[in-house]
Amino acid sequence: MRVPLTVNDFLSRALTVFPDRTALVDEPDFPGALGRISYAELGQRVAGMASRLDAMGYGVGDRIGIVSPNAGKFLISYFGVSGYGRILVPINYRLNTDEVQYIVDHSGTKLLLVDPEYAEAFSAVKVAKKIILDGVEDAELFAPAGAHDEVPHWEADEDFTCSINYTSGTTSRPKGVQITHRNFWTNSVTFGWHATVSDRDVLLHTLPMFHANGWGMPYAVTGMGVPHIIQRKIDGESILQRVAAEGITLACGAPAVWAAVLDAAEKRRSGGSPVPGRDQVRIVVAGAPPPSRTIERIQHELGWEFIQIYGLTETAPLLTINRKPKEWDALDPAEVARRLSRAGTPGLGVTLAVDGDGEVLARANQVFESYWNQPEETGKALSDGWFHTGDGGSYDSGYLTILDRKKDVIITGGENVSSIEVEDAIFQHPAVAEVAVIGVPDPKWGETVKALVVAKAGASVTEDELREFCRERLAHYKCPTSFEFREELARTATGKLQKFKLREPYWQGMEKRIN
Repeated sequence: MRVPLTVNDFLSRALTVFPDRTALVDEPDFPGALGRISYAELGQRVAGMASRLDAMGYGVGDRIGIVSPNAGKFLISYFGVSGYGRILVPINYRLNTDEVQYIVDHSGTKLLLVDPEYAEAFSAVKVAKKIILDGVEDAELFAPAGAHDEVPHWEADEDFTCSINYTSGTTSRPKGVQITHRNFWTNSVTFGWHATVSDRDVLLHTLPMFHANGWGMPYAVTGMGVPHIIQRKIDGESILQRVAAEGITLACGAPAVWAAVLDAAEKRRSGGSPVPGRDQVRIVVAGAPPPSRTIERIQHELGWEFIQIYGLTETAPLLTINRKPKEWDALDPAEVARRLSRAGTPGLGVTLAVDGDGEVLARANQVFESYWNQPEETGKALSDGWFHTGDGGSYDSGYLTILDRKKDVIITGGENVSSIEVEDAIFQHPAVAEVAVIGVPDPKWGETVKALVVAKAGASVTEDELREFCRERLAHYKCPTSFEFREELARTATGKLQKFKLREPYWQGMEKRIN
């Protein structure tokens, strides 16, 4: 017997086993927030959304975009859109209008759902229909299904595209990663198993829900009837308050999130206030490996378990997991932290290899279907039966260590930044002759964006002028935090920038060329 694997399997189990449990605690006191609702009500709202989309004329395969911070309606959309054969397009709300417009146009999005906080910022985005998630304009779309609502039928297909997740790549335009239901299903089940998700967990959404659909963890915990606690914005003290109030046991996020929590915990201790969650919370970290000292602090000062994963949007995303095994119990805490700073061991069903050029290759059920309408890029990424990650690494004794990025991607605070995109923006300045954008180590963000600039002969430009120039053209998180003026940039005999040489001085003394 072969039964198609779809993301609605997770919600279906929760509705069968845990209908009366709390499913969602939305961010309080925000326009359109849903408050505290049960799994039964969540299921009714999912069915209601599917029914309304059908009545509005959106059919199987139509793309529905959402640009929003973490919100209860994002969770409903995971199932109300994808679970009924439509394709969700989650969009990074930190992008600028032009970038959002490109994604809307490239994906063929027909309906765009916009968070009310960003309604004005994206008012100029052109799309066939736009709905603001303010609790008024979207009230009918997210209302529970009524007795006479006809919920659309979808002939389930596990190889059908569940969502198109856009990621910064090595070109100036992002690529749309087609992730199938099978991709997300296998990723979520594997992730949930390795992270030992159980029905006793409580998940805090500290990871942006647009990031590979929360790394697939929302599906995994839904299947176990776990409450979803929405964290709209990252604030260390607010996170600690949620841990105490809601009994949080599990959260995912980039290193910058946990740096903020460590700072807040330090302030609490200095003021004589308790730090909640000791021996209760486990966190899953990815985006860039934090320094081993930060890992040690999380485990010692907070008393929280640290788990690291490695993956990409193209792998839905879990490829490796690094979680302390019992064999390390007798080790010194500093040594445990050092070992946890590696990317980790392959997840169940994942095969890894490192080719002759040092590039990490992967083969797994969660590897994506293709790049949306980009067959040439798909062919490059999926060749010879492997997914080519673009990361350089070593693979010894079952453990993968990421050493460098072959792709020109910088990960700052968990966000991917295409160095070529930033270079393109800076190069538009009339005083710039050459520019190279690189990632340099940063204690808070892991890496930060640095621009090395050669000015045109006789031209003059300042760091402040270039910074403002970038802010007018790029999402702010993509803008360089520092500029350095050079006479020339290291190039090969054929004129290609040698970024590894440009990065080297900033990473001296470090084993890895990422942070």
